[in-house]
Amino acid sequence: MARRSAPLLKQLFTTSQSFRFNPNRSVTYMPRPGDGTPRAVTLIPGDGIGPLVTGAVEQVMEAMHAPVYFEKYEVRGDMNRMPQEVIDSIKKNQVCLKGGLATPVGGGVSSLNMQLRRELDLYASLVNCFNLPGLPTRHENVDIVVIRENTEGEYAGLEHEVVPGVVESLKVITKFCSERIARYAFEYAYLNNRKKVTAVHKANIMKLADGLFLESCREVATNYPGITYNEIIVDNCCMQLVSKPEQFDVMVTPNLYGNLVANTAAGIAGGTGVMPGGNVGADHAVFEQGASAGNVGNEKLVEQKTANPVALLLSSAMMLRHLQFPAFADRLETAVKGVIQEGKYCTKDLGGLSTTQEVVDAVIAALD
Repeated sequence: MARRSAPLLKQLFTTSQSFRFNPNRSVTYMPRPGDGTPRAVTLIPGDGIGPLVTGAVEQVMEAMHAPVYFEKYEVRGDMNRMPQEVIDSIKKNQVCLKGGLATPVGGGVSSLNMQLRRELDLYASLVNCFNLPGLPTRHENVDIVVIRENTEGEYAGLEHEVVPGVVESLKVITKFCSERIARYAFEYAYLNNRKKVTAVHKANIMKLADGLFLESCREVATNYPGITYNEIIVDNCCMQLVSKPEQFDVMVTPNLYGNLVANTAAGIAGGTGVMPGGNVGADHAVFEQGASAGNVGNEKLVEQKTANPVALLLSSAMMLRHLQFPAFADRLETAVKGVIQEGKYCTKDLGGLSTTQEVVDAVIAALD
């Protein structure tokens, strides 16, 4: 009986293994009761192309039936202060999705982006710069995460005119902020199976300030023996980024260096229009286009409605994962990457001629 059953069992196994043992099937996520309750997210469309790309996210979320709904607030970069009702909304919801806010150059109002980071203590900025299949770049195997201290350094905003024609700008580095950004970087590497953390500095010149930053990174590194730790001077870092970017994994930086390094890495990996990111603190998170260059765009992009929505779509996938909706995040990421790989619907910055809406429609059609 057993012999006669063997061919049948083999046949049943063969025909059903794609159903039962499919290696591509995602691991089951077991939610806690109530985890499927829709979550409120504060939405700031922002300036320039912001309403276009945040509108793209709204359409895709609706098409996915994602368990989120948006509380939308109109904010412009030329406002004197971030409206208190917006701050209160983010504190209540704990999560925000925002488009770019234009910051006046030179004199004028202070940056609303910096106000938001300080008010909510969003001390860690994270930008993921990686190769997307189907998007040709000079370098391959690029997968860099830039983690930047977000609240002090040159961005502390402590400037004054000593005498006419002489301006003093203070760079503030504290052990507290340096240690917590280093801990976040190593914790990120540990939780995401990353192998190396590189601290970016200029301690050969700024011996006290960047020296304190390095000292803090070294102390935290001792708690993670399984992760390789190294250091690199920021000017050499930029040269290495454009010549051999694949050597980097997780990078932890003070404020100003991180902005420069993240935008450079984004340009190398495919452009600022496709790199996701966000800002996170102990209690709140704000997701936006990863690299700041081009996040407001220009009048031509707005008029022609050809802004690239990919960066903010991928950032919204990060947001969904942050909200513990991993299956929705996976669906969105897979759809976006599929559209890029196919190459039929791409905006001008990626070598195509598509409008924002055409890319959105392609992503919605690609949702499984």
